[in-house]
Amino acid sequence: MLTVVWAVTPAAFADPLTLPKTDVQASAQSDASTSGYQQPVDSSTTRLGLTPKETPQGVTSLSREQLNDFNLNSVKDALRSAPSVTVEQYETDRTNFTSRGFDINNFEYDGIGAPFSAGLLSGDLDMAEYQQVDILHGANGLMSGTGNPSATVNFIRKRPTYTPQAQVKVSAGSWDTRRIDLDVSGPLTDSGNVRGRFIYANETGNSYLDRYSREKNVLSGMLAFDLSEADTLTVGLSDSKSNSNGSSWGGLPLTDYQGNLIHYSRRGSNVGQNWSYWDVHTLRAFAELTHDFGNGWKSKLNVTAVDQRQSANMYYLMAGDESQPWLADPSHTNADEKQLLGEAQLSGPFSLGGREHELTVGVDYGRSRHKERGYYNSVDEFMPADLGQTLSGNVPKPDLSYTDDDTKMANFTDRQKSIYAGARFSLTDKLHWIAGARMLSVDSDGTDYGPPRDVRIHGKVTPYTGLVYDLNDQYSVYASYTKIFNPQYVIDAQSKVLAPLEGKSYEVGVKGSLLDEQLDVSAAVFKTDQRNVAEATGEMIGTQSVYQSENFKSRGVELEASGQLAPGLQVQGGYSYVHIEDPDGEKARQYIPTHTVRTSLTYQLPHMPKAKVGTRVAWQSAIQVDGDSRIRQNAYALVDLMASYDIDTHWSTSLNLNNVSNRKYLMSLYSGGSGFYGPSRNVTASLSYNF
Repeated sequence: MLTVVWAVTPAAFADPLTLPKTDVQASAQSDASTSGYQQPVDSSTTRLGLTPKETPQGVTSLSREQLNDFNLNSVKDALRSAPSVTVEQYETDRTNFTSRGFDINNFEYDGIGAPFSAGLLSGDLDMAEYQQVDILHGANGLMSGTGNPSATVNFIRKRPTYTPQAQVKVSAGSWDTRRIDLDVSGPLTDSGNVRGRFIYANETGNSYLDRYSREKNVLSGMLAFDLSEADTLTVGLSDSKSNSNGSSWGGLPLTDYQGNLIHYSRRGSNVGQNWSYWDVHTLRAFAELTHDFGNGWKSKLNVTAVDQRQSANMYYLMAGDESQPWLADPSHTNADEKQLLGEAQLSGPFSLGGREHELTVGVDYGRSRHKERGYYNSVDEFMPADLGQTLSGNVPKPDLSYTDDDTKMANFTDRQKSIYAGARFSLTDKLHWIAGARMLSVDSDGTDYGPPRDVRIHGKVTPYTGLVYDLNDQYSVYASYTKIFNPQYVIDAQSKVLAPLEGKSYEVGVKGSLLDEQLDVSAAVFKTDQRNVAEATGEMIGTQSVYQSENFKSRGVELEASGQLAPGLQVQGGYSYVHIEDPDGEKARQYIPTHTVRTSLTYQLPHMPKAKVGTRVAWQSAIQVDGDSRIRQNAYALVDLMASYDIDTHWSTSLNLNNVSNRKYLMSLYSGGSGFYGPSRNVTASLSYNF
């Protein structure tokens, strides 16, 4: 279910399995299951239980129907469909996600927990367990623990249902990829007061990349107990494995030691070796108790425990100097992460000034204990290498036995706790004011590959406020403001932890419902000022990367639509523009595309109602490495096609064709001077049986 929860910065790979922080979020549940792309946003996403129209920020929801239509079984593929998100996959098994030009740090399960902290996903997160994915755009200090100007991504679990349902699905596709999904849900007693859900998924396959293969395995069970008319207890356990062979640590070097560009004729080129791998095993258990006090007042209590273990052999290639053109950094790493997350929330209406308003208060706590040890070729780590030998996969496995307790291991504990309160005041029938604040405390102790992990922040208050005005039944306009605050755990040139990231974020926009409320549309303009943004310098202190603080200003526009354009014609997509400047007014973070378009469109054929066809289009403008315009990826578009047919009430089949034009493109320039190419044209055929 969960892959990896530690973070490494894009330009540094010396401490690959280190977790910088744990975010504590609130809990919620969603049992709703609707059809179409106009998916109701889960109440846990906005924390105050607001609808998208009532929320003074942009909100995107990726529905289960959309995930099924385009066979989006990976979180990376799913978020590539979100108009406001850029998926920065800069090597085979690590991926960052950005929005509005900055890393997404807040990830949640039903509003609680951080499945991969600081935006870094190692391995893969399979989508088999989730009903939908909600993305709340922009800074979100009230709802998500720490303010961040990018977005909050909330994965909504599939829940046990009151009616029996079951589905088995098998798929086969390019590169010998095979997958099976099983999803069974329903009541376990005659009255339905006890319900269960069981989910299993297994996917194996090779790749367009040389020597690379992967297996994902998901096993999940959930029980819901109606203890009374007012109380429901839900418990769940999931076991997830993401195992890869031929994994790369870093991507293909894009320049040599002289700065000359390197051309790779094959998109399958890979620096991963036959002996490199990355295995992640995660156990996650949770218990959630909800109580209805009546008169609209409700409480939720959630406790989540995570045990995550991983093991990896990695091989990193980098340019050297004239005496040794190429250097390699092979390593073996074992890591163990244990998390405990808890949150209690109370919400309900209250009267003031003759009007009814909404209040939400809560407390949460998180603790993360991380142990890790790295084994290297020697005390210096690096060894001579050859580019051709690396690409052919003929590098012998070195003796990875060197380690020490001072610089080759991490042993630390992070703690985070906060209290929050937020309210929606109905100032008039049409004007609503959302206001709240969160007080956060963070403590860390231990060491992280040498330097002490010494972070102490207590009583930091993050305010949030917004106004929503209903122009009429169709349209509303809004404005919001929040402070930005994020603790940071990376070090500067003096081996000191960088000061927290701080700033301010503003957003104004309009939202509407068209075509008899069948189509939701929105437009937003945002402005963000940030201080102390961690930027890698390229220098090292031991095995730790050195960072410096930078200040940035970002401005942008987002347009989005989701729902039914005409009978049988579903759409979800939008356009994003973002411009980022450094203190000198120069364009910065140019690896982020200035313009992006993401659109998914399906059509149920009127004369063949059992047949559906569709397309998914992703376009982005050119990107480049800051300071080197030669390392560049020109603008490109990817086009996917789908078709499905319901044979009868039980059987259905589908076909997905991806990258129809067979476009060759670099996945990302997030890590600077390295990257790798995206997949070539590929196809998947699926067959489903519904009981």
